[in-house]
Amino acid sequence: MAKTSTINHPSGRFSDTMLRISKWRERHIKEKTFVVVLALLVGIIGGFAALALKGLIFLISSTLTGNLNVTSGQLLYIVYPAVGVLITLLYVRFVVRDNISHGVTRVLYAISQNKSRLKRHNMFTSLCASSVTIGFGGSVGAEGPIVFTGAAIGSQVGQWFRMSPRVLMILVGCGAAAGIAGIFKAPIAGMLFTLEVLMIDLTTVSVMPLLVASITGAVTAYVFTGYNAEFYFVQTEPFLTSRIPYTILLGIFCGLTSLYFTRVMNMMENMFRSVTNIWLRFAIGAVILSGLVYLFPPLYGEGYDAIISLLSGNTEDIFDGSIFYSERSSALFIILFILAVTVTKAFATSATNGAGGVGGTFAPSLFVGCMAGFFFAYSLNTIFGLDLSVKNFALMGMAGVMSGVMHAPLMGIFLTAELTGGYTLFLPLLIVSALSYLTIKFFEPYSIYAMRLAQRGELITHHKDKAVLTLLKIDNVIETDFLSVRPHMDLREMVSVISRSSRNLFPVLDDNGKLLGVVILDEIRNIMFRTDLYRRIKVETFMSSPPAEIDVKSTMEHVMKVFDDTGAWNLPVVDNGVYIGFVSKSKIFNSYRRVLRHYSED
Repeated sequence: MAKTSTINHPSGRFSDTMLRISKWRERHIKEKTFVVVLALLVGIIGGFAALALKGLIFLISSTLTGNLNVTSGQLLYIVYPAVGVLITLLYVRFVVRDNISHGVTRVLYAISQNKSRLKRHNMFTSLCASSVTIGFGGSVGAEGPIVFTGAAIGSQVGQWFRMSPRVLMILVGCGAAAGIAGIFKAPIAGMLFTLEVLMIDLTTVSVMPLLVASITGAVTAYVFTGYNAEFYFVQTEPFLTSRIPYTILLGIFCGLTSLYFTRVMNMMENMFRSVTNIWLRFAIGAVILSGLVYLFPPLYGEGYDAIISLLSGNTEDIFDGSIFYSERSSALFIILFILAVTVTKAFATSATNGAGGVGGTFAPSLFVGCMAGFFFAYSLNTIFGLDLSVKNFALMGMAGVMSGVMHAPLMGIFLTAELTGGYTLFLPLLIVSALSYLTIKFFEPYSIYAMRLAQRGELITHHKDKAVLTLLKIDNVIETDFLSVRPHMDLREMVSVISRSSRNLFPVLDDNGKLLGVVILDEIRNIMFRTDLYRRIKVETFMSSPPAEIDVKSTMEHVMKVFDDTGAWNLPVVDNGVYIGFVSKSKIFNSYRRVLRHYSED
């Protein structure tokens, strides 16, 4: 059978072409300059991806709900979300055949554990799945999927041109920044997202590509959708210094709301994970989601219509399509309705994802923040006769809850300001965001995206030492050139093994390869030349226990902690007790220095 030439295969031709381009680039264009060019390309593609996602969501949602009666409850709100999640579940299970949920967490994992490499299908599968989920009423956001999509675009572009892992990390950040900037028309927030949430360091190498990609993504959105802010907001009441005490209280309230949102999301996610049958998970999630959307229509989709209604002062509009429409003029009922929507949003979001939908927690945190800020001001006005601006406090609540949930106060401030054009409220936005972040930080050290990776030691942070240890892999520092011995061997056989070894350390193994102890050359030097003991002394009599054993699945941060605790220079690595090799402190230090120089290179 004749061989098929690689050059005739489409993927082979593409690979050869990219190889030739890469070699030409290496000869003629400096890497720093080329990274900026790639950032521009990633920004454009990421901007178009954001436009495509927003357009698909709007097309599906407007088609389904454009002609619904707003003056009464709608039974279709029970049907639509469940159908959307079911379509998404079938698409992911039988077409994608890969887990594409929790996009931001997966980007963080790729950066810290997979050399910033994301799969090619991630450039479009999350976009397709989330548009169906959200368009049909799934109570999640499009921002997580667009971050996943943008990051995958950056990763693939970098891989096409055979860029190093350090550059791939920057391009992943560029893609995420372009996605956020494009979907929100918020270039500053897009860049801050990569710094605070993805925790990519802002260095002289990364600053320009991130800026270029973020600005390009936003400009792409501006060209096709205009320069209007995402949410219409006009400040009709000035912010007075006498309102600062209430702003401080709002910041603490937003921090506690963020904590509630995070804890409920985790609780519900754990509950759904415990249900092993996917169809039972779908049934449970669909019932919760559809029931909540029917009772509280603002939970339908991203909830941006409800945010616009509150920011524009049209409070009664949030009752559109609700069974409680006739109560829309009652101040007490408005308070109860807003409270119910705020409390149940986390359940609706987690039910959407738990049932099989694809979406993020970005938009839900904005939604909860807006509702929480409005509830705070409206309740105080109603109960105590105050005159707080509910619009201003709703806007500040958006920044506060986002800052708390994401652990990203700067992004919360600038995103809220860019979304609404509300820069005149910059001081209160600063106060609320900072206090919300400090409040939740007291209870939760990591963001909703990062906490699980942090618990497993798989999260890169701005802490340089921890970041380098996270990038190091124990597999790369295990040394296996140690000669092993058996416990029943005598001293003569031990000396024979020593004569063939270049090491002064010998693992003692049983017949199944399990580690029983170690022999240290210095500890037997005084007897190893006494020939009268050669037949009388066995290895088991002079072997010793190692100071500690390292599990092959351990993180490098844990390994270094064990070295510090024991004071050892070499420690054995085992897998369920079976000997693998040794790790040495000196080799780890050499690898640490190499990785530090590589990823910090400016």
